[in-house]
Amino acid sequence: MKQATQLSTQAWLEQCHSNGAQLGLKELLYYKPKANLLSLKPSARIKSAQAGQYLAPHKGRGMEFAEVRQYQYGDDIRAIDWRVTARTGEAHTKLYQEEKERPVFVFTDLTNSMLFGSKLLLKSVQAAHLSALVAWSACQRGDRLGGIVFSEYGHHELKPAARDKGVLALCHQLCDIHQLALQNREQVVEHQQIENRFADNLKRLTHLAKPGSLIYLISDFTHLSDTSFKQLERLARHCELIGCHISDPFEHQLPAYREAITVDAGAGSWTLPLMDKQFRSKFAEQAADVFAKRLARLKRAGMTMQSFSAATPLESQLLRY
Repeated sequence: MKQATQLSTQAWLEQCHSNGAQLGLKELLYYKPKANLLSLKPSARIKSAQAGQYLAPHKGRGMEFAEVRQYQYGDDIRAIDWRVTARTGEAHTKLYQEEKERPVFVFTDLTNSMLFGSKLLLKSVQAAHLSALVAWSACQRGDRLGGIVFSEYGHHELKPAARDKGVLALCHQLCDIHQLALQNREQVVEHQQIENRFADNLKRLTHLAKPGSLIYLISDFTHLSDTSFKQLERLARHCELIGCHISDPFEHQLPAYREAITVDAGAGSWTLPLMDKQFRSKFAEQAADVFAKRLARLKRAGMTMQSFSAATPLESQLLRY
């Protein structure tokens, strides 16, 4: 069974044109025909009368069905629902909500904490895959796409652009920033510096994203400061925020092993007694508490949270959603 799983994993990596650590344009193009896996429909009413989130608060002749009600004088007879009319004996008409374009922004974190993976992919690679899928989904709907891709060593802002042009610009920046991060991963960067970098890029996003935008924030969210939470709360007042939390199984539960191992973490190293069941259980409890508190605070900041693992293909996780 284990061998079959390894074979299927290898087959998926080959199909996706990925080795799990490096990032190339081909593996991001892989998600173009899979754009339907992700729905960008808004989860709430519009927050901006001008930009909107597709569904306008007024009724009109659009693409999105709203409800059926009794026919009223002045209603368009072309919208009469003849089935309901025949069943009730009274004329009923269909109402629709107008669709409005809204920009879609992808905020992708490729800092050092994302350059980790114990099974299928680095968290950073999974974040890039999800970013590409969001981008292709936006392109399919005809939305303009913008975003920010960043690490400790560089960032790039993309103003909203339509069609494949916007998606390809994002994909190229994902590859470039990821390569830069891998090249410099041995450098020691203080936690405070990374927190400042995260907050600075959120500030850039508040200037880039107009009210009514849909924003996907893709990160492990380990470098959030009070300043970052204030930026998120400010964004959530006028935009729809979807937080995609990327993690690795190793961060939740340590594997059993016959001896202790030493983990190099850049700024230092730790010895993990993986043969100690009590140590592994305590680690799992503490990790669960940390993740729960982090997700709860992100939700309070106004984000709708989704969790993704770097250990399984993205499409299988989305099918479960």
